[in-house]
Amino acid sequence: MILPKRVRRFSTLLAASAVLALSSPVFAQDISESHLKAARAAVAAIHATDSFDNILPQAAGALESQLIQKNPDMQELIGKTVTEKALGMASRRADLEKEAAMAYAKVFSEKDLNDIAAFYSSEAGKKLLDSGPAVTRDLVKAADIWQNGVARDLAQQVGETLAAAAKAKAPAAPAPAATAPADGSAPADNSAPADDSQN
Repeated sequence: MILPKRVRRFSTLLAASAVLALSSPVFAQDISESHLKAARAAVAAIHATDSFDNILPQAAGALESQLIQKNPDMQELIGKTVTEKALGMASRRADLEKEAAMAYAKVFSEKDLNDIAAFYSSEAGKKLLDSGPAVTRDLVKAADIWQNGVARDLAQQVGETLAAAAKAKAPAAPAPAATAPADGSAPADNSAPADDSQN
């Protein structure tokens, strides 16, 4: 769904900017403990850091593959060591949660954060996060159909208007000259038949 993705993208940007913001000791002092607690609750409610869950496992997997390629004879030891060290680093996930909370606290007031956490912890908020992607897919399909219809009808209506304007602007074609029928009868306009006799 676009909404959770946008929220998560927004949280990613905020978390990244938090590194710079946290470098200021004054900023850290400006955030009260209750404000930070509200930020943590909001971050948890919107799953703001969920998209980062695979960073450590992916790094561990990539490192393990790389080391095994260079040292295939040590595959078992490499696998065991990488897993052990990665599990030891899992506790550092809390650092990311803290930085995300600080980033949200910098942008949103404590009340805003409490409201965000309350909504996304409610049944409606949970349903929005869970069912939103399906709704968004349906909306995108509907928007595509609507866009195609609008574009088609706009082109048709503009084409008709331009064609009518071009027709009105075109000079009238001259009427064809009257000619006598081959059998010598009167022409359709009732004018006298042409005299083909020799004087």
